[in-house]
Amino acid sequence: MYEEIEMLAKRARAASVRLAQTSDDGRNGALRAMAQALRESAPAVLKANAADVAAAREKGTKESLIDRLLLTDARIEDMAAALESLAELPNPLGRTLEQRTLESGIRLERVSVPLGVVAVVYEARPNVTSDAWSLCFKTANAVILKGGSDAIHSNLAITKVLRSAIEAAGIDPNVLQLIEATDHETTNRFMQMNEYVDVLIPRGSHRLIQAV
Repeated sequence: MYEEIEMLAKRARAASVRLAQTSDDGRNGALRAMAQALRESAPAVLKANAADVAAAREKGTKESLIDRLLLTDARIEDMAAALESLAELPNPLGRTLEQRTLESGIRLERVSVPLGVVAVVYEARPNVTSDAWSLCFKTANAVILKGGSDAIHSNLAITKVLRSAIEAAGIDPNVLQLIEATDHETTNRFMQMNEYVDVLIPRGSHRLIQAV
C-alpha cells in the first residue's frame, strides 16, 4: 500500500509543476466546469453518500454525526456555488506582499507563489473534499486528500466528478489525488512523506490535529 501512495504522491508532485504554469483564467474556467459537473452528477454522488449514511447508521453512529456526513441536493448546490464564488475572486498569485531596499541598494520583494503539493487530512464531512481542493486549486497547488473512513464512498464519487472536469478543462487530473485506504497505518505513513508534500493541513478533531 505504501508503494501505491508514494506513486500517487509522485504524480501529484509532477502535476504541481505544470499546474503552477496555468493562468488564473484557465483555473477559474476549470472551477466553473467543476461546479457544473457536480450539479449534473448529483444523483451519482447522492447514491454514494447514501451508502456511507447507511453504514454509519448500521454502526450506531449518532444522528448529529450522521447529519455532518449527509449530502442533499441543497448541499451539493452549495458546494457548486462555492466553486463559482471562488472563481470570481481576484488572483491570489503574483501579488507583492512586501518590498524593501537594502543599504547596498539591492531591492527585495516577497511575492505570492504556489506552495506545491498540499495534503489535507480531514474527517467525516464530504463537502470538505470539494472545499479544500478548490481553495488549493485556485492558488495553483496540487492536492492529496485523506478523508475519514465514514465518508469514503462519498469522497470517491466527488473526486471522480472533479477529476473528470479538470481533465476536460485541459489540466492534468493528477493535481487532485484521494487516498482510498482508510487505515491509521496508511495515514501515519502518508503524513511522513516530506519529500513529496510541502504543506500538511489537518481539519477536524483535536485528536486528529494532535496526531498530525
